Amino acid sequence: MAKTLRHITSTFVPLPVENIDTDQIIPARFLKAIDKEGFGKNLFRDWRYENNNEDKPKKDFVLNNPDYSGEILVAGKNFGCGSSREHAAWALSDYGFRVVVSSFFADIFKSNALNNLVLPVQVSEDFLQQIFDASGMDNKAELEVDLENQTIQIAATGDVESFEINAYKKECLLHGDDDIDFLLKQREEIENFEKNREITFS
Repeated sequence: MAKTLRHITSTFVPLPVENIDTDQIIPARFLKAIDKEGFGKNLFRDWRYENNNEDKPKKDFVLNNPDYSGEILVAGKNFGCGSSREHAAWALSDYGFRVVVSSFFADIFKSNALNNLVLPVQVSEDFLQQIFDASGMDNKAELEVDLENQTIQIAATGDVESFEINAYKKECLLHGDDDIDFLLKQREEIENFEKNREITFS
Protein backbone atom coordinates (compact mmCIF):
# COMPACT_ATOMS: atom_id res chain seq x y z
CA MET A 1 0.00 0.00 0.00
CA ALA A 2 1.28 3.48 -0.84
CA LYS A 3 1.87 6.14 1.74
CA THR A 4 -1.13 8.20 2.74
CA LEU A 5 -1.24 11.81 1.70
CA ARG A 6 -2.90 14.18 4.13
CA HIS A 7 -0.60 17.09 4.83
CA ILE A 8 2.75 17.77 3.22
CA THR A 9 5.16 20.58 4.10
CA SER A 10 8.07 20.49 1.70
CA THR A 11 10.53 22.51 -0.29
CA PHE A 12 9.69 22.42 -3.97
CA VAL A 13 11.24 22.24 -7.40
CA PRO A 14 10.25 25.20 -9.62
CA LEU A 15 9.88 24.51 -13.35
CA PRO A 16 8.29 27.67 -14.82
CA VAL A 17 7.74 26.25 -18.28
CA GLU A 18 4.32 26.15 -19.94
CA ASN A 19 2.88 23.33 -22.06
CA ILE A 20 5.09 20.59 -20.66
CA ASP A 21 3.86 17.51 -22.49
CA THR A 22 4.11 13.88 -21.51
CA ASP A 23 6.86 13.19 -24.04
CA GLN A 24 9.01 15.72 -22.22
CA ILE A 25 8.08 14.23 -18.86
CA ILE A 26 9.01 10.71 -20.00
CA PRO A 27 10.24 10.25 -23.61
CA ALA A 28 8.52 7.56 -25.68
CA ARG A 29 11.65 5.42 -26.00
CA PHE A 30 11.41 4.57 -22.29
CA LEU A 31 7.86 3.22 -22.41
CA LYS A 32 8.77 -0.41 -23.04
CA ALA A 33 8.68 -1.49 -19.39
CA ILE A 34 5.36 -2.36 -17.77
CA ASP A 35 6.63 -2.23 -14.18
CA LYS A 36 6.12 1.16 -12.55
CA GLU A 37 9.51 1.06 -10.86
CA GLY A 38 12.57 2.71 -12.37
CA PHE A 39 10.91 5.41 -14.45
CA GLY A 40 12.13 8.20 -12.18
CA LYS A 41 15.68 8.03 -13.50
CA ASN A 42 14.36 9.03 -16.94
CA LEU A 43 12.06 11.83 -15.77
CA PHE A 44 12.65 14.83 -18.09
CA ARG A 45 15.46 12.77 -19.60
CA ASP A 46 16.10 14.95 -22.64
CA TRP A 47 16.10 18.11 -20.53
CA ARG A 48 18.43 16.66 -17.90
CA TYR A 49 21.28 15.33 -20.03
CA GLU A 50 23.37 16.35 -23.02
CA ASN A 51 22.88 13.96 -25.93
CA ASN A 52 21.10 11.44 -23.68
CA ASN A 53 24.35 10.90 -21.76
CA GLU A 54 23.92 10.45 -18.01
CA ASP A 55 27.56 11.48 -17.56
CA LYS A 56 26.75 14.93 -18.97
CA PRO A 57 23.95 16.51 -16.91
CA LYS A 58 22.77 19.92 -18.08
CA LYS A 59 23.81 22.28 -15.30
CA ASP A 60 21.06 24.77 -16.04
CA PHE A 61 18.21 22.27 -15.61
CA VAL A 62 16.54 22.50 -12.23
CA LEU A 63 16.59 18.77 -11.40
CA ASN A 64 20.36 18.91 -11.67
CA ASN A 65 20.57 21.86 -9.28
CA PRO A 66 21.25 20.64 -5.72
CA ASP A 67 19.80 23.88 -4.35
CA TYR A 68 16.31 22.64 -5.25
CA SER A 69 14.63 19.51 -3.90
CA GLY A 70 11.43 18.28 -2.29
CA GLU A 71 8.29 16.24 -2.81
CA ILE A 72 6.51 19.00 -4.74
CA LEU A 73 7.01 20.00 -8.38
CA VAL A 74 5.70 23.42 -9.41
CA ALA A 75 5.26 23.80 -13.16
CA GLY A 76 3.88 26.27 -15.66
CA LYS A 77 0.41 26.28 -17.19
CA ASN A 78 -0.94 23.28 -19.13
CA PHE A 79 1.14 20.57 -17.51
CA GLY A 80 0.82 17.01 -18.84
CA CYS A 81 -0.59 17.82 -22.28
CA GLY A 82 0.12 15.57 -25.26
CA SER A 83 -0.26 11.80 -25.31
CA SER A 84 -2.18 9.96 -22.61
CA ARG A 85 0.73 7.81 -21.38
CA GLU A 86 0.31 6.81 -17.74
CA HIS A 87 4.08 6.45 -17.53
CA ALA A 88 4.32 10.22 -16.99
CA ALA A 89 2.66 9.82 -13.60
CA TRP A 90 4.80 6.74 -12.88
CA ALA A 91 7.98 8.73 -13.58
CA LEU A 92 6.98 11.63 -11.34
CA SER A 93 6.02 9.29 -8.50
CA ASP A 94 9.12 7.13 -8.85
CA TYR A 95 11.34 10.22 -8.78
CA GLY A 96 9.78 11.19 -5.46
CA PHE A 97 7.20 13.83 -6.33
CA ARG A 98 3.94 13.41 -4.44
CA VAL A 99 2.37 16.71 -5.50
CA VAL A 100 2.45 18.66 -8.77
CA VAL A 101 1.26 22.28 -8.78
CA SER A 102 0.20 24.14 -11.92
CA SER A 103 -2.41 26.63 -13.07
CA PHE A 104 -3.85 24.05 -15.49
CA PHE A 105 -3.53 20.31 -16.06
CA ALA A 106 -4.45 18.22 -19.07
CA ASP A 107 -7.47 16.12 -18.08
CA ILE A 108 -5.98 12.71 -18.89
CA PHE A 109 -2.76 13.50 -17.07
CA LYS A 110 -4.74 14.65 -14.03
CA SER A 111 -6.67 11.37 -14.01
CA ASN A 112 -3.49 9.31 -14.40
CA ALA A 113 -1.79 11.23 -11.61
CA LEU A 114 -4.67 10.67 -9.19
CA ASN A 115 -4.83 6.98 -10.14
CA ASN A 116 -1.17 6.72 -9.14
CA LEU A 117 -1.58 8.68 -5.90
CA VAL A 118 0.14 11.82 -7.16
CA LEU A 119 -1.85 14.92 -6.21
CA PRO A 120 -2.33 17.54 -8.96
CA VAL A 121 -3.03 20.89 -7.28
CA GLN A 122 -4.50 23.43 -9.67
CA VAL A 123 -4.09 27.05 -8.56
CA SER A 124 -4.78 30.43 -10.11
CA GLU A 125 -2.14 31.94 -12.37
CA ASP A 126 -1.59 34.74 -9.84
CA PHE A 127 -0.96 32.27 -7.02
CA LEU A 128 1.34 30.21 -9.23
CA GLN A 129 3.41 33.31 -9.89
CA GLN A 130 3.56 33.99 -6.16
CA ILE A 131 5.03 30.52 -5.67
CA PHE A 132 7.66 31.11 -8.35
CA ASP A 133 8.45 34.49 -6.78
CA ALA A 134 8.93 32.80 -3.41
CA SER A 135 11.43 30.35 -4.90
CA GLY A 136 13.28 33.25 -6.52
CA MET A 137 13.78 34.85 -3.12
CA ASP A 138 14.63 31.60 -1.31
CA ASN A 139 15.47 28.29 -2.94
CA LYS A 140 14.48 26.57 0.31
CA ALA A 141 11.01 28.10 0.34
CA GLU A 142 8.32 25.67 1.45
CA LEU A 143 4.76 24.89 0.47
CA GLU A 144 2.16 23.40 2.79
CA VAL A 145 -0.41 21.21 1.06
CA ASP A 146 -3.37 20.24 3.22
CA LEU A 147 -5.45 17.68 1.34
CA GLU A 148 -8.07 17.30 4.05
CA ASN A 149 -8.91 21.01 3.90
CA GLN A 150 -7.95 21.31 0.21
CA THR A 151 -5.60 24.24 0.69
CA ILE A 152 -2.08 25.14 -0.41
CA GLN A 153 -0.04 27.73 1.45
CA ILE A 154 3.26 29.50 0.81
CA ALA A 155 4.94 29.07 4.18
CA ALA A 156 7.07 32.22 4.06
CA THR A 157 4.24 34.61 3.18
CA GLY A 158 1.19 32.86 4.61
CA ASP A 159 -0.63 33.27 1.30
CA VAL A 160 -3.12 30.47 0.87
CA GLU A 161 -5.47 29.23 -1.84
CA SER A 162 -8.05 26.46 -2.04
CA PHE A 163 -8.05 23.75 -4.71
CA GLU A 164 -10.62 21.28 -6.04
CA ILE A 165 -10.38 17.49 -6.12
CA ASN A 166 -12.76 14.64 -6.88
CA ALA A 167 -14.21 13.39 -3.58
CA TYR A 168 -13.53 9.71 -4.32
CA LYS A 169 -9.94 10.35 -5.35
CA LYS A 170 -9.46 12.48 -2.26
CA GLU A 171 -10.47 9.53 -0.07
CA CYS A 172 -8.09 7.25 -1.97
CA LEU A 173 -5.18 9.64 -1.40
CA LEU A 174 -6.03 10.15 2.26
CA HIS A 175 -5.88 6.40 2.84
CA GLY A 176 -3.12 5.53 0.37
CA ASP A 177 -5.47 3.42 -1.76
CA ASP A 178 -5.50 2.89 -5.48
CA ASP A 179 -8.74 1.71 -7.12
CA ILE A 180 -8.01 -1.96 -6.41
CA ASP A 181 -7.17 -1.28 -2.75
CA PHE A 182 -10.42 0.65 -2.40
CA LEU A 183 -12.49 -2.19 -3.84
CA LEU A 184 -10.79 -4.79 -1.66
CA LYS A 185 -11.67 -2.76 1.43
CA GLN A 186 -15.32 -2.91 0.33
CA ARG A 187 -15.19 -6.67 -0.21
CA GLU A 188 -17.25 -7.65 2.82
CA GLU A 189 -19.89 -5.04 2.05
CA ILE A 190 -20.06 -6.15 -1.59
CA GLU A 191 -20.37 -9.82 -0.62
CA ASN A 192 -23.16 -9.01 1.84
CA PHE A 193 -24.98 -7.04 -0.84
CA GLU A 194 -24.74 -9.98 -3.24
CA LYS A 195 -26.03 -12.41 -0.60
CA ASN A 196 -28.99 -10.17 0.18
CA ARG A 197 -29.76 -9.76 -3.50
CA GLU A 198 -29.79 -13.56 -3.93
CA ILE A 199 -32.28 -13.87 -1.05
CA THR A 200 -34.47 -11.15 -2.54
CA PHE A 201 -34.65 -12.85 -5.95
CA SER A 202 -34.82 -16.47 -4.75
